[in-house]
Amino acid sequence: MSWVSDAVDALRAGHTVTVWPRGHSMRGRIEDGQAVTLAPTTPDEVGVGDVILVRWKGNVLLHRVYALDPDRVQIGNNLGKVNGWVAWRDVLGRCVDA
Repeated sequence: MSWVSDAVDALRAGHTVTVWPRGHSMRGRIEDGQAVTLAPTTPDEVGVGDVILVRWKGNVLLHRVYALDPDRVQIGNNLGKVNGWVAWRDVLGRCVDA
């Protein structure tokens, strides 16, 4: 995921960034190598079904939001696998175009 560091830096600086992530876990929503535009976000901008960039167990994933609560967000892939809950501080950005 060579694009991750640059994307995280740009999002932290308040910039929107376009990335071309690789993988198949979001197949049907985001295809392997498809351009994805990410923007900085806040909890009030994120909804169930949105795609977010999130820190997860030492990695950074582009995953779907399955559920929300005041302190955390539940993430998973687009194939039905739910990874689990992460704190809002681990949400790095939100997909605004794919």
